[in-house]
Amino acid sequence: MENRLKTGISNVTKLVEFVLLGFSDIPNLHWTLFGIFLVIYLTILMCNSIIILVTRIDSALQTPMYFFLGNLSFLEICYVTVTIPRMLMDLLTQKGNISFFACAAQMCFVLMFGGSECLLLTVMAYDRYVAICNPLHYSLIMNHKVCVQLVTVSWISGVPVVIGQTCQIFSLPFCGSNTINHFFCDLPPVLKLACGDTFVNEIAVYVVAVIFVMVPFLLIVVSYGKIISSILKLSSAKGRAKAFSTCSSHLIVVILFYGTATITYLQPKPNQSEGVGKLISLFYTVLIPTLNPIIYTLRNKDIMVALRKLLTKILI
Repeated sequence: MENRLKTGISNVTKLVEFVLLGFSDIPNLHWTLFGIFLVIYLTILMCNSIIILVTRIDSALQTPMYFFLGNLSFLEICYVTVTIPRMLMDLLTQKGNISFFACAAQMCFVLMFGGSECLLLTVMAYDRYVAICNPLHYSLIMNHKVCVQLVTVSWISGVPVVIGQTCQIFSLPFCGSNTINHFFCDLPPVLKLACGDTFVNEIAVYVVAVIFVMVPFLLIVVSYGKIISSILKLSSAKGRAKAFSTCSSHLIVVILFYGTATITYLQPKPNQSEGVGKLISLFYTVLIPTLNPIIYTLRNKDIMVALRKLLTKILI
């Protein structure tokens, strides 16, 4: 299990790989799990690709809301591709060996895409706020240039922070076990393997989590507070129902994603159960990306109409 190199000069043992335990505690189910996760992965790829396609080609969906939704779908594809293919390979081979560099790269991309999703969900909440609370100036405020700038900031603003944090964690000495009780290189279980005092690193994790999880979440809460207040002031029941329907899908996704992210990255280290942590990670890395396209399509009439039009064109 242990794979290390010993340097002759300083006699220091250097870790060269980790071992992901994944689902090795239930070996009899590895083929079943492989089949389930393969179907889930293909479903995520197909559903999100369809959303990207319809939001690009349907003229009725050329609005900021669907521009952001298309970007969210592409982000979900990137996010799951960092973890699920690796998990499928480990289930297939029954080996969880992952090199030091590959583990660092996987963690970096998971945190990067996760941070981008937090920011993009905040941008989508702001878009709904402007559309409902300031409808007369919506097209002026949310013009294409502004939308592109907001998406660009969502994608790249967390990159230097995540790279810095990943380098900081993987520069720590790992002198104990190299076994990670997880199905991917997530931050909490890797940090548990580090030797010595990791207090500064844990504080850094909390600070980054507050900036990229709690601050965006609070902005979303404020946005929806104002949105709900504006909706309740509408005199028409039909108008209220329509306004709520445009926001409900996004609100469901926000609650699911931020709830699990908060439990994972803001829970005190001594209180973290490895089994529970693995289950929660499975929820936000696999289940939520599977639910997102379903939530957005089934609860969105415009998307459903665009899908019917696309199917009609394909079949005729």
